[in-house]
Amino acid sequence: MFDLSTIGWVIVVLCGLMIGFTKAGIPSLGILVVTTLMFVFPAKDSVGILLPMLIMGDLFAVIFYRRHVVWKYLLSLLPWVVIGLLCGYFVLDIVNDDQLKPIIGVIVLTMIGLHFWREKLGDRFNEMLPKSLWFTILMGILGGFTTMVGNAAGGIMAIYLFVKGLPKSEFVGTGAWFFMFVNLFKVPFYIQLGLITTTSFTFNLMMFPAILVGAFIGVKILPYIPQKIFQILVLGFAALGGLRLLF
Repeated sequence: MFDLSTIGWVIVVLCGLMIGFTKAGIPSLGILVVTTLMFVFPAKDSVGILLPMLIMGDLFAVIFYRRHVVWKYLLSLLPWVVIGLLCGYFVLDIVNDDQLKPIIGVIVLTMIGLHFWREKLGDRFNEMLPKSLWFTILMGILGGFTTMVGNAAGGIMAIYLFVKGLPKSEFVGTGAWFFMFVNLFKVPFYIQLGLITTTSFTFNLMMFPAILVGAFIGVKILPYIPQKIFQILVLGFAALGGLRLLF
């Protein structure tokens, strides 16, 4: 079992709660979890520790939002996602912890930048992005690559679904099925790379109650949270984490 300090355990439990929140419909929180875990574990270890926790949250989200999924948008994306996943696998196989940290830092900061660009432009952002095949290919490959190397594809998927103009429930439901697919797809690759082990998975099971509590709380209080203010705070902390990983 991992030898963590009291503060380390508190941080990990909070990450479990935040994963639940993320899967309950607040995707921006996922960026903060990615960066926070890297302050407790080495970069590559944190990627493997995080994946099963995300899958636990995915199970809740898929069950809760099972009737809110637009399959045509999901299925058209998946072949290109697989290409991105395979590219990310080869990158993970050759980089070490020191090399992975700045890669994920750049990804996190880029996702935050895209989010604020989207917020600033509003409907114009949707109009600027094409709905052609090459846009789907680009989003799929980027989504697959970023989720493989750092579990950080939330921003890519948010942009893709935003362009499709989905209402909130369909937005969350389609995203839930997407991440369930890609996260399960990644498991054998992470095992082969030694990122998921018996020890890490036992640790993941200990975090399941925190994830479940976070998901239930998120579903209950989501309608009452000032989304804009919340996202600004979350993205601000995530930006600090991304800068820390980069420098």
